[in-house]
Amino acid sequence: MSGDRLKLEVREREELGSRRSRRLRARGQIPGVLYGKGHSRAIVVPERDLRAAMTGPSGLHAILDVVVEGQKTVHPSILAEYEQDPIRGTISHINLREVRLDQPIHATVIVHLVGESAGVKTGGVLSLVGRELQVEALPADVPEHIDVDVSPLEVGDVLRLADIPPIDRVAFLDDPHETVIATVSTPRGYAELEEADAAAAEEAAAEAAAEGELEEEAAGEGEPSESDSEE
Repeated sequence: MSGDRLKLEVREREELGSRRSRRLRARGQIPGVLYGKGHSRAIVVPERDLRAAMTGPSGLHAILDVVVEGQKTVHPSILAEYEQDPIRGTISHINLREVRLDQPIHATVIVHLVGESAGVKTGGVLSLVGRELQVEALPADVPEHIDVDVSPLEVGDVLRLADIPPIDRVAFLDDPHETVIATVSTPRGYAELEEADAAAAEEAAAEAAAEGELEEEAAGEGEPSESDSEE
């Protein structure tokens, strides 16, 4: 759970615009926005401090006690969104959202598959279909990730949200029966081989049936007709 609370000191920024944001990043400062109830403020946070907060025990769901430079008020917040540099992978912008710790929030949680599927042991292929789940919980109860045990899955099985045990103080928001988490399927090569074998069997059966009809027709032509027997 994301019960960890980390202090994050930020300062308000007056320099707006993409050019000034690039300058901030070059100095190791990440621009962002702190959204409160009915207001927002442009901020900047040291990249090192932000990285430490995002890689802590609660991951991206940590509760951040945001303090604006020169002020004493603490703003309990969560990381609502972040942007990454497509090449370097570094954080280029963040959105923090102030929350009340006694009111539930909606969050996106990553799914982790745990265990080795029984179907995989016999040659099947395990596929993670749904990597994220939408949940509702108090900020301190949002899980860092959701572990899903796939050990019982056999070839042909489909694991849905409805199959996941409930989590205390966490409500799933996705459709439990329509949301597919993982599947175990026959390997593509084997599936194609089975289809080819089935097609060959059908073709052989059709040829055998056709030969049988020809033999019946030939046998019928060889039998004497009633007029021949009367003569």
